Amino acid sequence: MTVFRFPGGGVRHFSVSAARRHILDIAALPDRIVPHYQQTKASSLLSLIWPQPPRNVLLMPKLHAPHVIVSAAEFAKHIHSNYPGLNIVFESHVANTIHDQLPFPIYTAAPADASSLFAHKIDLVTTMGGDGTILRAASLFSMHHHVPPILSFSMGTIGFLGEWKFQEYKRAWRECYMSGCSVSVEDLVGPHTQVAARQAAKANLTDPNKDDDTLQSPAWDAVRGNGQCMGLSRSSKILLRHRLRVGIYDAQGRNINEQLIPTSTAEPGGPIPEIDEVSYPNAISAPSTGGITREAPVPYIHAINEVSIDRGVHPHLAIIDIYVNNHFLTEAVADGILISTPTGSTAYSLSAGGSIVHPLVKALLITPISPRSLSFRPLVLPLNTKVVLKLSKRNRGRELPVSIDGKRRVAVSFGMEVRVEGEKLEKTVEHGWRGGVPCVIRSSSKGDTDGIAEDDDSWVGGLNGLLKFNYPFGAGEPEGQH
Repeated sequence: MTVFRFPGGGVRHFSVSAARRHILDIAALPDRIVPHYQQTKASSLLSLIWPQPPRNVLLMPKLHAPHVIVSAAEFAKHIHSNYPGLNIVFESHVANTIHDQLPFPIYTAAPADASSLFAHKIDLVTTMGGDGTILRAASLFSMHHHVPPILSFSMGTIGFLGEWKFQEYKRAWRECYMSGCSVSVEDLVGPHTQVAARQAAKANLTDPNKDDDTLQSPAWDAVRGNGQCMGLSRSSKILLRHRLRVGIYDAQGRNINEQLIPTSTAEPGGPIPEIDEVSYPNAISAPSTGGITREAPVPYIHAINEVSIDRGVHPHLAIIDIYVNNHFLTEAVADGILISTPTGSTAYSLSAGGSIVHPLVKALLITPISPRSLSFRPLVLPLNTKVVLKLSKRNRGRELPVSIDGKRRVAVSFGMEVRVEGEKLEKTVEHGWRGGVPCVIRSSSKGDTDGIAEDDDSWVGGLNGLLKFNYPFGAGEPEGQH
């Protein structure tokens, strides 16, 4: 506050702080645009097709990293200046830090409403950080089935999941934003998509200079230096990363997910977010479990990496009974048990000695953490396998902590169960796909017409460049790597 004193003795106060009107409520924004994900014969990846330009973009910079905040401000200014109609959204604690650096309004949501509003308003998520930032982004939608596409810039420590260097942000953003902006109706798979496309064309969404069956939204024409849209052949590629569906049940067989420690809002002290209610027709039931209503709504928590149960601060090994598809598998005596996705196979599971699994493989992994028996080896099971973890009667009455994607959620005691299975990726008439975390993948530079190099390029590069897979002892680069 600045005080100005007039000669006659009057005093007037002037505020020199930034106007708080620059932070607006995300509730005022239009609902999210749901993209289509098109399958092609040449690749196992999907093609990103925007039915109209994305409008609401959530930027998630790495926390406690001032240099990343500066880069996030640079990125926000670029896309706001060159892509009209964009609304830039931040988490509330980030918005309070960055809004002074931006000359235009930004949007946010209160921590109590963040997860629900983000799920209904956000078209696209852009992360700037390491793998932890991507997990933070995915956790915002851990109670929801539809996750917006995630465009990730590697600005963290390792960044195995990060696809782009920040220096390439102009190209990366343009490819993602313009993806599918000019797509022939005949190229769209599925009758429902073709009908929607033709209806859009009749609503004057076609470019008069192009074929009548080619979609072109006028909003894309306003992009500076646009020229021609990329079309389907140059659309951004999407890897739908599998997630785990997790349910915590008390001794009476009741789902208590809604009572768990909130972590999905990524805000200190945030509440449990509003969830999508779905019916669970194939309830997991261990031999001792009963009373599960088959069609009752079940609030799932989704994990992109892993679920773990461990001995915590206790000095004694955990004793955990493992059931697979209602069959008793083994009594594990170990520091803990991990159930991981293929994406999580290069995280905690890898450190515990688990296998590395390609993210396109439909599987889940059971990995023991420092087991007492050397014959207890990691397992790779089909994605639809139903796994139940229960504390053994011989567990000395202790409570053991359960973590989901590295966040402590709850402590389980004897009689409680942790039920896990892979989330199904389903085609839907309305949205194209249901489930999974759609990650924008960097296109291969090898130009393989069979699509094999395109599918494996970034994953193989991550194994060699970041994890130093089978790296020889001593100096020198592995033979054949270039």
